[in-house]
Amino acid sequence: MKEIAVVIPNYNGRTYLTDCLMALEQETRDPQTPEFEVIVVDNGSTDGSVPLLTEQWPRVRKILLQENTGFCHAVNVGIQASQAPYVILLNNDTKIKSGFIKGLHRAINRDPKAFSVSARMLMWDRPELVDDAGDYYCALGWAFARGKGRPAEQYDRPVKVFSACGGAAIYRRSVFAEIGLFDEAHFAYLEDLDIGYRAKIYGYHNLYEPSARVLHYGSASSGSRYNEWKTRLASANSVYVIGKNMPLLQILWNLPLLLVGYFIKFLFFCRKKMGMTYLKGCARGLARCFSVEGRRNRVPFRLKNLKNYLVIQWELWANFLRFLKK
Repeated sequence: MKEIAVVIPNYNGRTYLTDCLMALEQETRDPQTPEFEVIVVDNGSTDGSVPLLTEQWPRVRKILLQENTGFCHAVNVGIQASQAPYVILLNNDTKIKSGFIKGLHRAINRDPKAFSVSARMLMWDRPELVDDAGDYYCALGWAFARGKGRPAEQYDRPVKVFSACGGAAIYRRSVFAEIGLFDEAHFAYLEDLDIGYRAKIYGYHNLYEPSARVLHYGSASSGSRYNEWKTRLASANSVYVIGKNMPLLQILWNLPLLLVGYFIKFLFFCRKKMGMTYLKGCARGLARCFSVEGRRNRVPFRLKNLKNYLVIQWELWANFLRFLKK
């Protein structure tokens, strides 16, 4: 059995797959790199991704889905297809740097309470700048990438983060058995925040490891940073994350800042002529919270986790201050 399974969800990512897979192949040349297998889960691509994988990458394990089932379902299929004790999720529009797998593996092995470790993601066209150095979540109901657009040299120390960015991170399989897999109701966007949040409720934490470097193109599947489809999904999921992870008392405690945060986001999307799309997404997320599926997926409040909820609340405030200082 391999030590690590690298799961790559792919939807019409033919343009990026060769660079992604070649970089992984080069990692095998380092004798200190733990043994790993690569699993590409194709989400019904129509751009020639499957023929490319079949013809040029026969040794890569392929799982071919008939339609686009979303990021969450694809990675869950990949996770369940392997028994490796660690799983690395890697976006198809990435190119890892030497030592990536070794760096993530060492970091998660150092801390038995670590659920995930996020890599140092660098901008594809400006690799001296950070694309993501772990994710934060604050009392405004906003998730934001740590270090976005800042010099990479400023983010050269391992730290705890609220959650790992699922575009390039390692996860401990045994914790999935305790807290569940990625919530497929998300389809895509904020699913990594949700599962990192869930792990924190159960007493685990999430880390950032700077030695694991990866170039990231960004928005390869959705087509752009802001569009109607992404705005609708992300706004719905932002409400759903709160509804399923925060106990009612904590929601009420944070409600003033949450209302401010959502109003500011509404104004932001109004400027991009997507204000109604944002509101409809939020309404959809609220409805999901009260749906049968939403109630089933809600993290049950347990008194034994009270300390963890208090730690999370402190982080929500601290990250709010971090955001103000940006």
